[in-house]
Amino acid sequence: MTNPTIADVQNDPDTRRIAIDKVGIKDIRYPVRISERSGGEQHTVAHFNMYVNLPHHFKGTHMSRFVKILNHHEREITPSSFQDMLVEMTKLLEAEAGHIEMTFPYFVRKTAPVSGVQSLMDYAVTFVGEIQGKTPTLWIKVVVPVTSLCPCSKEISCHGAHNQRSHVTVTVRTAGFVWIEELIDLVEKQASSALYSLLKRTDEKYVTERAYENPKFVEDMVRDVAAQLNAHDRISAYTVESENFESIHNHSAYALIHMDKKCS
Repeated sequence: MTNPTIADVQNDPDTRRIAIDKVGIKDIRYPVRISERSGGEQHTVAHFNMYVNLPHHFKGTHMSRFVKILNHHEREITPSSFQDMLVEMTKLLEAEAGHIEMTFPYFVRKTAPVSGVQSLMDYAVTFVGEIQGKTPTLWIKVVVPVTSLCPCSKEISCHGAHNQRSHVTVTVRTAGFVWIEELIDLVEKQASSALYSLLKRTDEKYVTERAYENPKFVEDMVRDVAAQLNAHDRISAYTVESENFESIHNHSAYALIHMDKKCS
């Protein structure tokens, strides 16, 4: 007895003549391995969004093929293999354009500035890949929490100055390999002070005094980070944002700079 033919409804023609910009799967979790600058390898869990375009004459896309692509890469994801996934996805799904987002927590072992005690600090990282035709483009996004101290408050106050925890978000288009740690270091060096998961009293004194000696407006933060990104020869475009969660107001201060070096 022969098996009956199973219908493939996704391949049926559609008569509405309306193309779809993005169709695919959203928020699928998958284990990945990320290479560290130190030479090690970090195991983490990423959330993936995977989309392709759908021409007007196709009724649907094959959702299972997105998961097949993830399984094919067997957990090891690098910037290079991430771009390979884009090419593979558009080819397998017969699409002209594709988009993949991979968001994951990334941990860096940090050493306290005085005591030398070590602890892990987590950062939110996103790889964003796009392909149109045959050329893939990769963006790396890192959210770096830091301390900022208000220059105005320091100037007008006799005792102390208000400070806040800030999130500096850097999104870069690369023109070569860039370590996640490079972007984290670049941002932290421009802040009033870096953050640490674990501090002794001597460290707490140090970071508090460092912030006081290094005040930054939200405008200073994005300009100083942008200046470093401008000088980085493996970054071709970037967006830098800073959101300062104000300690004396019930709102945040915010600033953004976007630069495409090819257009400047």
